[in-house]
Amino acid sequence: MEAVRQAEAVTVASLIAAVEQGRSGALWRLEGADRQLDANLVRHLPGTGGAAYTEDEVDVMLVVVAGGGTLTLDGTPSPLAPGFLGLLPRGTSRSLLAGSEGLLVLTVHRKRRAMSIGRTAPAAEPEPCALHLVCGWCHRHAIEADARYCTGCGTALASRPAA
Repeated sequence: MEAVRQAEAVTVASLIAAVEQGRSGALWRLEGADRQLDANLVRHLPGTGGAAYTEDEVDVMLVVVAGGGTLTLDGTPSPLAPGFLGLLPRGTSRSLLAGSEGLLVLTVHRKRRAMSIGRTAPAAEPEPCALHLVCGWCHRHAIEADARYCTGCGTALASRPAA
């Protein structure tokens, strides 16, 4: 049997009223594991903001609900005021700076992939091991990549391992 999904609704006024003065951060966020979107209502205190960063995974829709400040997108500043609606494309550098009244923004974007723990694939194929180029007798390293005998003592070197 399929689970019944409920619409999630709140009022911005009730969220602001429920939050103590001087608190910043996410006042509200979408919940539920099977959703396709993420949304956050975030309060920035006056004069606060973050260093520029680049979001590589998702486009972000930004709506200014209250207050003001500055959005800097790829080095270009834009003033923020209530009613501002902007798309912050993935791959762009962005930063927010709250003005003297603080800043209350709603961000909406496609849900990011879940974080996973595991090994990552190497960026490039690793160099083949050169252990076969070290003489087992005198421990001298051969100069040529295709050497078959040690140039110091003449001992036969191990054969190159298969790739």
